[in-house]
Amino acid sequence: MNNVRIGSYQLENNVIVAPMAGITDRPFRQLCRRLGAGLAVSEMLSSNPKVWKTEKSMNRMDHSGESGIRSVQIAGADPELMAQAAQFNVSNGAQIIDINMGCPAKKVNKKLAGSALLQFPELVQEILDAVVNAVDVPVTLKIRTGWDQDNRNGVEIARIAERYGIASLAVHGRTRACMYKGEAEYATIREIKRSVSIPVVANGDITSPEKAKQVLDYTGADAIMIGRAAQGRPWIFREIDHYLRTGEHLPAPEIAEVRSILMEHLDNLHQFYGEPMGARIARKHVSWYLQTHDSDGQFRRVFNALDNPQAQVDALEEYFKTLAAN
Repeated sequence: MNNVRIGSYQLENNVIVAPMAGITDRPFRQLCRRLGAGLAVSEMLSSNPKVWKTEKSMNRMDHSGESGIRSVQIAGADPELMAQAAQFNVSNGAQIIDINMGCPAKKVNKKLAGSALLQFPELVQEILDAVVNAVDVPVTLKIRTGWDQDNRNGVEIARIAERYGIASLAVHGRTRACMYKGEAEYATIREIKRSVSIPVVANGDITSPEKAKQVLDYTGADAIMIGRAAQGRPWIFREIDHYLRTGEHLPAPEIAEVRSILMEHLDNLHQFYGEPMGARIARKHVSWYLQTHDSDGQFRRVFNALDNPQAQVDALEEYFKTLAAN
């Protein structure tokens, strides 16, 4: 299996980090890249210029010192604003612009952005046309299989994407109406792959190396994208990449390595966001990392009450000492 090309960029492998709002910030992207992801797409940025100067947006746009290809996702429904957002992010260091037509969240959809756009193929055309012509970097698109079960128009949208110069297409195997419920279906992704010649990336419910291989084999997709399965488990990228290349499983990380990955992530969050934000954002990540170890949630309840970075570090050091001793 050849590594995917997106425009002039060749990925190191075909396992990609999905953009997740509030999660794929720079510390998380860097960690996933180090642990085997071929590309990490940043969390979505609104195309509304009024919010670009807010602290939240500034953090989302921060790519300083980042390794690998910088792919930035933008969301909105106005072709002209989307084109400007693309230009703004390219001037800020983005090497790939990704357009969000996959987010099912109500607050995004009620502004007609995200997956709400799938209902309006003509507007999709206008947005793609405007963005592709506004920048000289590759533009990618992320969609769902359609608006709801009766309107799975993913193939139609994929053909529009190809026609308007989209460099690669990621498809989440659910409709907007499904949100994240039920199981992802891959038949529509397979159909999309057969109907276009641009690279297609399969996304949705890929939680293990075997599942990654099954989905690739079934859909014929060129790459896979991992979202929720990487929360608290960023080493899933190297596990999948290794399995796809060799057919063999990497051993699960030892508790000492989990500790060192988590502590590195924690330190980077504290540094990146400062106080008190870093400690707050760290809580959800720590909770994900410890789901399997802290099954009764006792430690996590204690941890979630801490808002001082050093107190968080000390509590975790103590926790891992206890784990190692048992």
